[in-house]
Amino acid sequence: MTSRLNPYISFDGTARQALEFYQSVFGGEFTAMTFGDMGSDDATIKDRVMHGQLETPAGYTLMCSDTVPGMPFTPGTTMTVSLSGGADDGLAGYFEKLSEGGTVTVALEKQVWGDEFGQLTDRFGVPWMVNIGQAA
Repeated sequence: MTSRLNPYISFDGTARQALEFYQSVFGGEFTAMTFGDMGSDDATIKDRVMHGQLETPAGYTLMCSDTVPGMPFTPGTTMTVSLSGGADDGLAGYFEKLSEGGTVTVALEKQVWGDEFGQLTDRFGVPWMVNIGQAA
């Protein structure tokens, strides 16, 4: 598995439409997993995108998700830097170093989709997501 650095954009209920638009611009294929796909039966979020991803022929990867009710959404502050890769890529160490002087909002630990995931805001106010995939 190769490490990647990707933009991760938040939307307020329009992530699927945004992915369709970006697909029309860049080409490629997108996948989208809803909160309902992950077990939520909450009618207010079950059809919202928990995680979407567009892989383009040019090698670009764009990731996104919808916010949930009560989660702040401020256009202009909707970008997060996402690091993803495998266990041998040093991502856990990056997470630890990035969190120094910052705030961990989701501890780096195994999640329902099987990967290790964590989220933090570094000391400069930049939000980061780290996802460590499981070997195939």
